[in-house]
Amino acid sequence: MPAELTVLALAGILLLVHIFSATHYKTKQYGLDWNMGARDEDTKPLNDIAGRLDRARGNFLETLPLAIIALGGIVVAGKASDLTTIAAWVWLAARVVYLPLYWAGVPKVRTYVWAVSLLALLFVLGVLLLG
Repeated sequence: MPAELTVLALAGILLLVHIFSATHYKTKQYGLDWNMGARDEDTKPLNDIAGRLDRARGNFLETLPLAIIALGGIVVAGKASDLTTIAAWVWLAARVVYLPLYWAGVPKVRTYVWAVSLLALLFVLGVLLLG
């Protein structure tokens, strides 16, 4: 299997980590009845950690489709190379590092790590589009 697809499969696991960590802290704040209910009621704003994890999950969900398009597209187009493989792993590594940075509330560094992940995907998109 191409490495780019392995990275996407691992990104699926990372997505589950995002979802379950955010939901865990939301449930700690709002309770099990909230978690198992329809969630129609108004709730207090999330505490700092739950809010950060929820925003990190949202951020990952915003960029994951781009990764699927870039990495999946590069495989389908037959343009995978050592450089696209490196870019794929850089993207995933940056996204793995991003979560605990956001969780801990680390400013600036978190944004730089996000930028690295985006640059890795833009590189792959460039290869997909231009050669």
